[in-house]
Amino acid sequence: MKLTFLGTGTSQGIPVIGCGCEVCSSDDPRDKRLRTSAMLSVRDKNFVFDTGPDFRQQMLRERVDNVHAVLYTHEHKDHIAGMDDIRPFNFKYRKPLEIYASEAVQVALKREYHYVFSDDKYPGVPEVNIHDIFHTESFDVQGVTFTPIRVLHYKMPVLGFRTGNLAYVTDAKTIAPEEKDKLCGLDVLVLNALRIKPHISHFNLEEALALVDELRPRRAYFTHISHLLGRHEEVSKLLPEGVELAFDGLQVTC
Repeated sequence: MKLTFLGTGTSQGIPVIGCGCEVCSSDDPRDKRLRTSAMLSVRDKNFVFDTGPDFRQQMLRERVDNVHAVLYTHEHKDHIAGMDDIRPFNFKYRKPLEIYASEAVQVALKREYHYVFSDDKYPGVPEVNIHDIFHTESFDVQGVTFTPIRVLHYKMPVLGFRTGNLAYVTDAKTIAPEEKDKLCGLDVLVLNALRIKPHISHFNLEEALALVDELRPRRAYFTHISHLLGRHEEVSKLLPEGVELAFDGLQVTC
């Protein structure tokens, strides 16, 4: 099982438009962050977590020739804005793409991409088969079992996903005890860590480190990173053993 970080930035990405801070002007490629997404490869299957506005660029950069399913965490624009760019997979393989989403995400997709779900479709629009998912139930996707983890992004429910001993959690601020139980015994935990100062809807660095210390995965990788966290090289010096900042293109095996 391999996880590829397609994007590790927050909703504005890095560099931020019009910003000249030391992070946005950094020459370190690890400080260039597209919007947050990841791809899990299991045997010959590719499963993508979220299709943000940089989805096309991410697929081209990683030379992905097939996506077997998309699993959505939540309905914010930086996580759904690239769904139209699934079309090449439709055309190449002549079949709909399987999408797994909560009811709230489906409402947003049907609003933003009304033409995809229209009874009278225009030729060439994306083709999808949409599947309901619930945080109380594990589900199977082409032989791979995913367990949803419900977190709160301020007041918005967001789904993380665990498969085997790997878990991917983003846009979290609080996690209930019964959901934390689903994150025990991990080899790899991916978690959001937005910035140094506290934030109303995201873990900051201190909170993310505290959760890692509580859950004790073998390895942890932080994502959904803002330019306000600091430069990759400098922040990495502050992290304990077994904890790393993810960066775009990083691949982790489990």
